[in-house]
Amino acid sequence: MIEVSHLTKRYGDRTAVEDLTFTVEKGFVYGFLGPNGAGKTTTMNILTGCLAATEGQVTIGGYDIFDQPIQAKRLVGYLPEQPPVYMGMTVEEYLSFVARAKGVPLRELEGQLAEAQRVTGVADVAGRLIRNLSKGYRQRVGIAQALLGQPQVIILDEPTVGLDPLQIVEIRQLIRRLGRERTVILSSHILSEVQTVCDRVIMVHRGRLVAQGTPGDLERQFAGKVTYRLSVKAAPGEVHQALEPVDGVTAVTTAPGADGRLEVEVSASDKGPAMDERISFALSDMRIPVLRLEREQASLEDVFLALAQEKPDPEKGGPKARRGWRMGRGGRA
Repeated sequence: MIEVSHLTKRYGDRTAVEDLTFTVEKGFVYGFLGPNGAGKTTTMNILTGCLAATEGQVTIGGYDIFDQPIQAKRLVGYLPEQPPVYMGMTVEEYLSFVARAKGVPLRELEGQLAEAQRVTGVADVAGRLIRNLSKGYRQRVGIAQALLGQPQVIILDEPTVGLDPLQIVEIRQLIRRLGRERTVILSSHILSEVQTVCDRVIMVHRGRLVAQGTPGDLERQFAGKVTYRLSVKAAPGEVHQALEPVDGVTAVTTAPGADGRLEVEVSASDKGPAMDERISFALSDMRIPVLRLEREQASLEDVFLALAQEKPDPEKGGPKARRGWRMGRGGRA
C-alpha cells in the first residue's frame, strides 16, 4: 500500500529523517513508534504530501506522492497532532466544509457525512460549536474529517496526546474499529499504546529506522536474552558443574546469600519453557535443592527505553550503532 524508499529530510545542517525505508501493507494497523524528536511527525508530513523530502521516494497505492500528488493524496486521510478544526463552526458545518474541499460528489455528501459521524461517535454533537467540545470529542471530529473522501489509508499523529484515561481508551477502540476496513498508521511515543492497538510496528530513532515487524516478532528479536535468578543450597563449584554444560546457558555467576544460601544468576538464550526445565533438571540431577527460581526477560519496552536514552555519536552526528538493530536499511541506489 505504501512504499518508502531511502527517505531523507534535512533542515540546513540538521537531519530530521535519514535514509528511511519501510513498507506498509494493506489491511493492518501500524504503529509508528519512537521517542519525542525521532522524526515521526516529519515523516508523516512527507507521507501526506504536506512536506517535501530532500531525498528518497514515497508511493501510495502505486502513486508517487511527489510526482502524482493529487492521486496519492486521494488515498490518504490525515489527522495531524493538532486537529485542524475551526472552533467557530459546528461539527456538521465543519465536516461539510471539509468534504466539499476534498471534492466529495454532492450525491455522496450526505451519506459520507452521516457515516463519518456514526463511525467516530460525533453524531450526537453534530449541531454544537467545536470550541464547546471536550478535547476528546475534538479528536473524534479530527478523525471524522480524515475519513471523508473514503481514503484507503488513515494516518494519525499522536491521536491520544492530552486526553484523559477514559478518552484514551475510547480513541484506541475507535482506531481498532477503523483498522478492520482500512490501513491505519498510528504515530506514538507511548509503547503500551502501540502494543495494545497495532498489528505491526515501525520503530524509528533519530530519524532512522530501527526495526519493523509484529510486536511479538520484535519482542523475540530484541528481547531474546533471559536471566534466571536462583537461591540454592550448594557449593559454587557444584552449581557451575551442573549448569554450565546446559544447552542455552551462556554464563553462570554465584554469590553468598543469607542463611547459608547461594545466590545464582544464569544468563541464557531464550529457549522458552524448555530452558526453565533444563536448569531445574540439571540441578535436580546433582541433588541441589532449589529454594527460589525467577525468570527475567528484557521486554520491548526495555529496548525502547534504551533507544530513548541513547546518546548521539559525536563523530557521526547520530546515535551509536548497535549490532543487529538496523533492519530494512539498504544503501542508496
